[in-house]
Amino acid sequence: MTEVSSLTGRLLVATPALADPNFERAVVLLLDHDEEGSLGVVLNRPTPVDVGDILEGWAALAGEPGVVFQGGPVSLDSALGVAVVPGGAAGERAPLGWRRVHGAIGLVDLEAPPELLAPAVGALRIFAGYAGWGPGQLEDELTEGAWYVVESEPGDISSPFPERLWREVLRRQRNELAMVATYPDDPSLN
Repeated sequence: MTEVSSLTGRLLVATPALADPNFERAVVLLLDHDEEGSLGVVLNRPTPVDVGDILEGWAALAGEPGVVFQGGPVSLDSALGVAVVPGGAAGERAPLGWRRVHGAIGLVDLEAPPELLAPAVGALRIFAGYAGWGPGQLEDELTEGAWYVVESEPGDISSPFPERLWREVLRRQRNELAMVATYPDDPSLN
């Protein structure tokens, strides 16, 4: 097997050609990517469910909109917490209950008391489910042109307008990808 260059911490942005309804115009933060496969969460799929309805203690730390996000089509009955810890990228000691994924972005132990993390967390999102790929599966999708791979920014996790994230991430690119942000929702209407 060829060596896999890790994309952990980067964003997968669905190309307009991606036909899978689970990922149409999705922005996925990759939390893990290696030769064993990949795991990420969709950052722009808010649900109508308030965080307080399922994880009451974490509701006060969740950013706007304070809802649970559908992280992907796998294990929708499980919850993942992703948080930005300002200064977490600078080599400071990680707070208890938080594990660095990339830079200031990390996973939250939702079994830990929220008060433990409250002073350190700058932004928190709760996801129901995740997106997962087996060994080589994501690489195949990349070769087929299903995804653009771009750098993440800590603010991507806490965007108060997640429905705009696909266009915003593309628009900030310094190459031809910025033009893709103008791609119409339904090109057949052109």
